[in-house]
Amino acid sequence: MKKLLFGTMLLALVMVVPITTMAAVDISIGISLPPLIVFAAPPELIVIPDTYVYVAPDIDVDIFFWNGWWWRLWEGRWYRSHYYDRGWGYYDRVPIFYFDIDPGWRGYYRNHNWQGHRWNYERIPYQRLHQNWRSWHNDRRWERRGTWGVSNYQPPPQRQRQELRQQRQQQYQQRPEIRQRQQEVQQRQRQPQVQQPRQQFQERGQEPQRREQRPQVQQPRQQLQERGQEQQRREQRPQVQQPRQQLQERGQEQQRQEQRPQVQQPRQQLQERGQEPQRQEQRPQVRQPQRSRPQGKPEREEEEHRH
Repeated sequence: MKKLLFGTMLLALVMVVPITTMAAVDISIGISLPPLIVFAAPPELIVIPDTYVYVAPDIDVDIFFWNGWWWRLWEGRWYRSHYYDRGWGYYDRVPIFYFDIDPGWRGYYRNHNWQGHRWNYERIPYQRLHQNWRSWHNDRRWERRGTWGVSNYQPPPQRQRQELRQQRQQQYQQRPEIRQRQQEVQQRQRQPQVQQPRQQFQERGQEPQRREQRPQVQQPRQQLQERGQEQQRREQRPQVQQPRQQLQERGQEQQRQEQRPQVQQPRQQLQERGQEPQRQEQRPQVRQPQRSRPQGKPEREEEEHRH
């Protein structure tokens, strides 16, 4: 019963006073997340003059709302989330709006005085801000409505604002937590730079060995062997055999022409020419006298006398 009563009282205290939890969750890259902030109700915010950055003034932790995100600086690192009480994620640089914020804004808030001018700030409920922040930015609402609630206030010129940004950036770099984080980052960068060249030198040393052993020796041998084989093939088959075949075919063709067409054809012609005189001698020379003999009548008379 006592334990139940103690737990109820502790829960009531948590709901009344916003406190930070002590647990931090480590993410995969070795950067811890900030502790969660428990709110009894959604916070009310005010807008910082000369900006469109909103801040929750009722808690000790600086939580800003800008461009649809909630922003938070913790132990020298920046985090952002779409929710004011959860979902924080690491952001690897300083948000661009941060150096436009005057570091003494909390004192100005308590005194209702912004750099010597009366500051009648407006407390903006969370739901109203969540619904209207984009249209307010596009319509330049806070310049039109009394210059962010500051009486008789004129925003500084652009050059002066740039100088103020540079001064605030230098002050930011001198913070102890920021310097500590920068040293940690430098140490992390040095370790890969020392180890990485060793690995590169080892890989570079192994690479020439591999090139000398495998690629530079075996590959030229293979290329020379392939080229030698290709040259041998060209010399043996295409360049030697093909002329031989051509010469053989030409020689055979000449032999055929000499043997058959050039020998047989003259023989046939000679035979035909030889037979032609014989025929002429045998037939025409025998028959031709018989036909021409009718002029010789004495021979017939001799035959008639014989009979």
